[in-house]
Amino acid sequence: MKTNTQIAETIAAYATEKESTWIAEQKALSGKALALAFVKVPRFISKHLIEASDFKGWTLDQVVRVDLLTQLDEANVDLLYETAEMQEAVALTRSLPYLNNPENFLLRATDAVRSNMGPVFDAIAFGNTYPKDYFSEAAWNQLVLKCIFNDKAIHQIIGLDDRANQDLANTLSDFAHERWSAGRRVPSQVWRLVPKFINESLHADIEKLTQSENPRDVLAASLVKQEAQIPGSTQGLWHELEKPEPIYTA
Repeated sequence: MKTNTQIAETIAAYATEKESTWIAEQKALSGKALALAFVKVPRFISKHLIEASDFKGWTLDQVVRVDLLTQLDEANVDLLYETAEMQEAVALTRSLPYLNNPENFLLRATDAVRSNMGPVFDAIAFGNTYPKDYFSEAAWNQLVLKCIFNDKAIHQIIGLDDRANQDLANTLSDFAHERWSAGRRVPSQVWRLVPKFINESLHADIEKLTQSENPRDVLAASLVKQEAQIPGSTQGLWHELEKPEPIYTA
C-alpha cells in the first residue's frame, strides 16, 4: 500500500509551485468544501504523466485527488460517489486502497466490477490492490471472469496467481467446454489459473490443449504441466501468452 508520505513525495516532485500552493490551500479545508476541491482538481492541476515513483503510469491530477480523498471522512467520500461523473468515478475507484478504513468501501468496489463503464471497471481490475486484499472469493472470481469474457489482460490483475482457487479453475473448465462445443476457443493465458487445482476434468482439458493446432494452446498446456510438477517454475514464462486474444474466433 502506498503511504501518505509516498503520495506527498510524488506530488512534490511533479507539481509546479502554483499547483502546490493550490493543493495546500485545499487541504486546509474540511467537509463538503474539501469534497468540492476533489471535483475542481482538473481545473487547477495538470495531467502530467508520472514517469517514476510508486505512482508510475498515473497522472498528477489523479494523485492529487487521492491526496484529498485521504483527508475526507466516509460520509463525504460517499457523497462524491453518489454524484461522480466518469473520470471522478475512476479516480475514486483507483483511490480505494488508500482511503481511511478501506474495507468500509467494499460495496463501492464490487459495484465497480459490475459497472458498464469500461474505465471504471479497469480502475478496479488493473493495477489496484483493493480486490486482492478485500474481495471475497466469489467477488474475486467475478472480477477475473469478467476480464476473461471481455478479452481483457488478466495478467494486469494484482494478486492473480495468489488468489487462484478451485471454484475459479472449475468455472474456467466449464467455460472452455462451452467455447469448444461452439467451435471457438479461449485465451491461452487463462490456463495459468489451474495448475494448483488439477482434477480429472482439468487434466482432460490440458491434454486436449496439447493436441491443438494453435501453438499458444500447446505452450499453455506445457506450462500448466510444468507448474503442476514444480510450483513456481513458470514464473515469467507466461509472458508470451499475455497479448490480448479474441475469444470469439475459432
